[in-house]
Amino acid sequence: MSAREEIADIVAAARRQLLYDREIGLEAPYLSSRNRAYLERGPHLNPLPSSGSVPYQSLSELEHFIGDCHRCKLCKGRKHVVFGEGDPRARLVFVGEAPGMDEDQTGRPFVGQAGRLLTDIIRAMGLTRDEVYICNIVKCHPPGNRDPEADEIETCLPFLRAQISLIQPEVICSLGRISAQSLVDKSLKITRDRGRWCSFMGIPLMPTYHPAYLLRYPQAKRQVWEDVQGIMKELGLANPREVQG
Repeated sequence: MSAREEIADIVAAARRQLLYDREIGLEAPYLSSRNRAYLERGPHLNPLPSSGSVPYQSLSELEHFIGDCHRCKLCKGRKHVVFGEGDPRARLVFVGEAPGMDEDQTGRPFVGQAGRLLTDIIRAMGLTRDEVYICNIVKCHPPGNRDPEADEIETCLPFLRAQISLIQPEVICSLGRISAQSLVDKSLKITRDRGRWCSFMGIPLMPTYHPAYLLRYPQAKRQVWEDVQGIMKELGLANPREVQG
């Protein structure tokens, strides 16, 4: 099967799911009007996935589908698409906002200075990076480390939904303002709402500060540790500090 035929099959499956959802009274609020119209019209454009429920069977299949993505303007300056990494059946998923320069060079999420701090946080939970899953709202590095723009988030968010649907984690931890606002609500304020349980796709979500913020304001580490302890309690993980006495 050629790549074009494979894409046509994928889009056809997405369209069937969309029509089925409508038959049972389930609309797809995560689809923009443009993407919904595309699925209804036919495979004439570069397809976008509708949701995590179709048509992917694995993270590797989804990553292959995303490919060398040119669906938004971030493709113009990036070196690598940073898909995500970790346990495909992780109980906990960390979601940042976008890859940085180090991530763009390596194609891996959270490998720079902020990434090393995230690794330390994960270890403090009694886990390793291989036992969780780490990804971002958008998969490409924004130029000048600027915030991802609304159209870029809208284009990439269906891929994140698909990742979450495939992994089926018990808890999501959103890192930073952009991540929390994209997954929960645009009115969310990270300084006010961090540490309060929210929900994304029916999964408990804990918003907390981004590790990059902690590098600038290390006094906030105490608050992040409080949030992390809430996650550990939700997952039934022992507090290493309590175990050590």
